[in-house]
Amino acid sequence: MTILDDLFVRLRAEKKKAFIPFVTAGDPSLECTSKLLKRLDQLGSSLAEIGIPYSDPIADGPVIQASYTRALGRNIKLKQILEMVKSTAPAVKMPLVTMLSYAVVFRKGPRQFVQEAKQAGLCGAIVPDLLVEESDELAEVCQGEDFNLIQLVTPTTPRERAVRIAERSSGFIYFVSVTGITGERQALPPGLLDQVSWLRDRTALPICIGFGISQPEHVKILAPVADGVIVGSAIVRRIAEAEAAGDEAILKNVEDLVRSLMGAL
Repeated sequence: MTILDDLFVRLRAEKKKAFIPFVTAGDPSLECTSKLLKRLDQLGSSLAEIGIPYSDPIADGPVIQASYTRALGRNIKLKQILEMVKSTAPAVKMPLVTMLSYAVVFRKGPRQFVQEAKQAGLCGAIVPDLLVEESDELAEVCQGEDFNLIQLVTPTTPRERAVRIAERSSGFIYFVSVTGITGERQALPPGLLDQVSWLRDRTALPICIGFGISQPEHVKILAPVADGVIVGSAIVRRIAEAEAAGDEAILKNVEDLVRSLMGAL
């Protein structure tokens, strides 16, 4: 049983759903990222995703891409991010996972990356550009280190392939709600709930839904079929909107959004 396994067992026993915020490491600063993680934990977030900035993100829309560009412009490095996580993790109750490109893992080497990430206080990784056919090495390293490899299923993933992805995943399955890149949407696509229900019958893993979730109405629709909801672009946009006013304004802006979304779970 990993940390994420324990989390979802507890949430299911309590008949609760996970609220999973995403923040970009180093936007607007690593110090602010640490403050945001602590505030999100205080608000009752179940776990948090920390995005590692990369120059060529695969699945991210303009809001998160812009946050990566800002962080990279400040010369934020992986070593600094892991140091920030290491200093922050003891101060929060929620587990921390990272979202990153496989290029970052490959440069380090899967085993070294996982060991360093785990030592810093991370318990899992989401790697959107890692094909299931090429995931064996990282999946085996993660399994040996009790470190979760969280993989993505999309609305266009063939069903046989979705089952294979589920078999190669651990912690939870990241179900992408829409075809395309991350970003806020006004409406969720028809058929989403049926797709999630189909996959739920074929895996024991928790299923958390992300991409496009930005309104309490979205959360209310998804809560009956999802084990958790993931909110990224809406939070990152709130951070950018308040950046000029300073860290306290950022924290308040994000808190107002998160409270409204968590209230719908």
